[in-house]
Formats: sequence, structure tokens, C-alpha cells
Amino acid sequence: MNYYFSKTLETSFDEAVQKTVEALKTEGFGVISEINIHEKLKEKLNVDFRQYKILGACNPTYAYKALQAEDKIGTMLPCNVIIQELSENRVEVAAVNPAASMMAIQNQELENIASVITGKIQNVIGIL
Repeated sequence: MNYYFSKTLETSFDEAVQKTVEALKTEGFGVISEINIHEKLKEKLNVDFRQYKILGACNPTYAYKALQAEDKIGTMLPCNVIIQELSENRVEVAAVNPAASMMAIQNQELENIASVITGKIQNVIGIL
């Protein structure tokens, strides 16, 4: 089982970010954090790195259910989605596979929630 789902888009980096945020919204996710790796690596290490963002996506309803089922699940929240520039107008969007990341947790209720969220993340990648 792959630990992520991905799709390559023929578009600008900024357009890919916008499309990804909109696709997440259609599945009930909000972006609660955004890390610009390109800027952080320049700031901290003075190195040039390709455009690369990590979006922390959260579906509040299912996050709440997951926290009720497993109090330590916050160590795996939110769902991370990356957007990285491969070349000019060629951008990859990849998202964590929640089912794969939660396989180590022996909790049937959480497994059911992870299955639903996995489907939603696959839908996000699919509509890009």
C-alpha cells in the first residue's frame, strides 16, 4: 500500500496551490497550516530549493471523531498535502494515504474513519 496519492498537473505552481485548496474544500477540508519549504530553506540554510509547499488539511468533523476514538491520533493530524514544482508548468500534488499511516493503530473505529478520509483524499487528487 502506497503511503501517498499523487497527480502531476500541467499548470503553474500558484495555480496548482489554488486548485488544490479548492479541491480540498469540496471534500470538507480546510487548510489549517501552510509551510513554504522554498522560503524556509532559503531563510534557515541559504539554499535554493524548488517551489514546495506543505498544506495541513483538516476535515473538522472527522478529526473530531478520530480524536474521540483515539486520543493520541493528534500525532498524525492534520492530513499533509504537498505541492512541488517539477519543472516549468509541471507541478506534482501528493497527499498522505490516511489508511496507510494509521495501519499501526489497532482501533476498528479509527480504521473506519481512516477509510472514509482516504476516500475523500483520493477524490481530492482525482478532481485536480
